[in-house]
Amino acid sequence: MNTVTVDKLTFKKKLTMIEQFSLKDFLFRWVGAPAEGLDEFLPLEYTECVFAKLEVKQGAAFVINEDEHLRYATITEANQIVIGFLDSNNELKHRIISLGEILKK
Repeated sequence: MNTVTVDKLTFKKKLTMIEQFSLKDFLFRWVGAPAEGLDEFLPLEYTECVFAKLEVKQGAAFVINEDEHLRYATITEANQIVIGFLDSNNELKHRIISLGEILKK
């Protein structure tokens, strides 16, 4: 995953139902296709506050790379999947998921 600054990204203001389902499907496979399903393992909520995203619901936590907490997933105007996360200093960072990373899963 490439870490980028938010000023380099243009997020979509709305996600279609197809984009939301595609993003959920990607996340389901990305977290290892949990037997209990994505909604139980990683509860997400669609919001359009500032930009459209699937946010991790309050009280839920999903750790990536040992010390980073997933906050949301979204899609840019260039149709790139972006993961927003808090790093070990609780600073919001963004990573673009590459096609190669999607295909590895």
